[in-house]
Parts: sequence; structure tokens; C-alpha cells
Amino acid sequence: MAGNPFPQSREQLLQAYRTMRTIREFEERLHIDFGRGDIPGFVHLYAGEEAAGTGIMMHLGDGDRIASTHRGHGHCIAKGVDVVSMMKEIYGRSGGACNGKGGSMHIADLGRGMMGANGILGAGAPLACGAALAAKFRAKKGQPSEVAITFVGDGASNQGTFLESLNLAAVWNLPVIFVVENNGYAESTSRDYGTAVDSYVDRAAGFGLPGVTVDGTDFFAVHEAAGEIIERARKGGGPALLECKMVRFHGHFEGDAQTYRAPGENDHNRAHNDCLKKFGAAVTGAGVISAAELTAIDHEVLGLIESAVVAAKAAPQPTLADLTTDVYVTY
Repeated sequence: MAGNPFPQSREQLLQAYRTMRTIREFEERLHIDFGRGDIPGFVHLYAGEEAAGTGIMMHLGDGDRIASTHRGHGHCIAKGVDVVSMMKEIYGRSGGACNGKGGSMHIADLGRGMMGANGILGAGAPLACGAALAAKFRAKKGQPSEVAITFVGDGASNQGTFLESLNLAAVWNLPVIFVVENNGYAESTSRDYGTAVDSYVDRAAGFGLPGVTVDGTDFFAVHEAAGEIIERARKGGGPALLECKMVRFHGHFEGDAQTYRAPGENDHNRAHNDCLKKFGAAVTGAGVISAAELTAIDHEVLGLIESAVVAAKAAPQPTLADLTTDVYVTY
């Protein structure tokens, strides 16, 4: 193998690819199983956006908190939530991350710092501000603090809760990062039609926050930018906004006819804007990782996803007695 020209170690690069591939295969399997009628409820897939969640989450530990969106499977996997417990949750089975009660849009794992996916647009932003405030108070004087990350889509970025959270974070100088995953569509509405500013960095400037825009299909660009602003927040530098320009390979939800897309748009994105293909070409081209190593990971991940589906289908349904549990917190 040649020398490594990347700032990440070889082990980190292998882990990044494994995470992105796990997200991709998890979502593609859900696409198939939902179409078969195996999965209850609504499903929104993250396929195509893997580089953003992975590049950001590699800088976080279990003590760092994230607030996700309705398109949250990728965030969960990148944050370390168990894939089998996720699959059980999506299938609505006992043993799921939330005992089968939350489903696709409400997976949470507080032990991993995953505060939950969220079906309400922009609602994670004030939650992340709360987590960041707690982290700020917990941090020992002179020591780096934990951080909070909130993810929103380009549509949710227009919600009042998101804009109010930008202001609150700036006023209180919170260690929170606002990530706008700009895939070009707010459900079926083009970003260019529904948002006045050309860049979400302009929104950050309006509240006195630094902001940066990166190619969200480029793992290395996301990882570098996220690392800088997360480190700044840990050291007391305050909040920032990160815009990741990306694509989603599926519709807004499973069953979306996608009539708002241009003819051939999906095919073009899969051929030219696939973050896994870009990553693979970069690391194999540099001679750091072989194609055979990536293929081996592909096979391992497919086995993991298959075993997760088998476990989910075999798990029991929640019982009637489970209905009234987990309603109130007890101390």
C-alpha cells in the first residue's frame, strides 16, 4: 500500500466506509421491504446522504448529543445505535430501540447520545439548545465541553423554531452546531422556489454565527469542516452552522411518485453524485485501501442487514400491557 495522503488514519477510513455502506444497505433493504408491505407506518430514507451524517458523527462521542429528523436512520447508525435494535423498532417489535413504540420516525438511544428522530420539522433545534446548555454547565472550567448537533432539512430551516434556536444559541454562546442537510427539496418543493437566500450561511450571519457550506457528497469535505467547528464549540467558541449540499436517492417518503423531479435526475445522481462511489474512488486511487477490502466490507454489511431483518421479523409484537408503559418518566 502507498502512503496515506488523507488526514484520517487507514482504520478511520475503513470505519467511515463501513458506516456509510451500512446506512446505504439498511435503507435500500427498507425500500424493498416497505414495498412488500412488511413494514408499518411511514418511512423516509437517507440513501445518498451518508457522507454528511458519517463525516460529522466521527467527531462525536456518546456524551455528545444529536437531535435528528424524520429522515433519521442514517444519523442513528452513524451515532452508533445498534442496527438490530433499529430494525426491530422500524418493524414495530419488542426489543426495538424504543420497544417497538416509536417506529421509523422516533428512534432514540440516549446511551449513545441520540435524543431521537423527530416527525416535527425543525423541532430538534430547541432540544439541541437544551442539551448544549446542559453540556456548558457540566463542563469543568478550562476543559472542553460536550457538544450538541441538530439536523434539519432545507424545508425545516424555514421553521420559526429553527430560527429562534439560532438566536438563542448565539445569545447564550452554546456549544451547538446547526446542520442543514440541503438535498434540494422540501418534500416536493424546490429549495430555489421556497427559500429566499442563496446560501444558508447567510442565515447564520444574520444571527452572528459563523457558517460554512460544503459538498455533502464529499466525506472528506464534511469531515474537515465539521471537525473545525465542533472543536471550536468544545473550546467555548460558540455555535455555528454547517450546510451540506447533497442529494437523496429516494423520494421524500416511500411511495412518493417524485413527479417534481426532472427526467433522469435520479439516474444522474446515482451515477455522478454517489458519496460511496466518490469515497471508494478516492481511497483506492490513492492506494490506501484496496477494492477487495471495500468489497469484503460490502459483503459483511449485507450479512448484518439480513440478520437484522431476520431478527426483527422473529421478534414478538408488543403486548397490550406495554401500551401504558413509558408514558411518564419516574425518578
